Amino acid sequence: MLPRTIHVAHSPDSDDAFMFYALAEGKVDTNGLRYVHELQDIETLNQRALRGELEVTAVSIHAYAYLADRYALLPHGASMGDGYGPRLVAREPMGRADVRGKRVAIPGALTSAFLALRLYEPDFVAVPTPFDAIEEAVERGDVDLGLLIHEGQLTYGDRGLHLIADMGAWWLKETGLPLPLGGNVIRKDLGAEMTRDISRHLRASIAYGLEHRAGALDHAMQFARGLERSRADAFVGMYVNDWTLDYGKRGREAIRLFLQKGHQAGFVPKSVRVEFIED
Repeated sequence: MLPRTIHVAHSPDSDDAFMFYALAEGKVDTNGLRYVHELQDIETLNQRALRGELEVTAVSIHAYAYLADRYALLPHGASMGDGYGPRLVAREPMGRADVRGKRVAIPGALTSAFLALRLYEPDFVAVPTPFDAIEEAVERGDVDLGLLIHEGQLTYGDRGLHLIADMGAWWLKETGLPLPLGGNVIRKDLGAEMTRDISRHLRASIAYGLEHRAGALDHAMQFARGLERSRADAFVGMYVNDWTLDYGKRGREAIRLFLQKGHQAGFVPKSVRVEFIED
């Protein structure tokens, strides 16, 4: 018997909360399928997906390279950095060559931010750090630089930190494509019919949020970690948009190229066949 309760896991962040607002608040007709939402940081979700614990979960695109045998990518729910993305910051200005050999706080070994930084500059000492403690680690001098994801991409300047590199801007210049950061995956053992249903429900949730932005943003503000509403709105707009409704041709190409470059550089152990669920 296939489950009638589906565990959906995502990060406790304003963009993910916005995306799942309609599903969490019963705004989507799920035809009797019950969704239980689990909120954990993205690196924890990456690790849980490696163990196959969740039917549907947000993961880093980097992590998908290790999950492709058990999970497929849903076409909806992407976080794409279209000319922007994780930001490398430091207490003092420095150039790209200065990053070499430095201690860098990273938000997790399976995050897309970490893979992007390794492609940008492979020679540094990675210091895994909870994503919401990275700014403080840089401020204290525990590390030389920090790689910021989530709301930290907008708040580092408030702490007097300096932008050294924007991974999304660098990737766009290198490839002409958006930087694929996160996506939603579904376990392949759920079967084709249930997979299609879940995919439709997720897309409906994202579309509802985009069409009812004020209500979705009210919901998302619970997870904005102190951002004022205008900044939270800007952050949500960065990562919940047309890319989120569907990767499209360019988005799919970006994922394949990102993982291909990771493999060619020796950071992803094997060539990955990217499998997308199609509605």
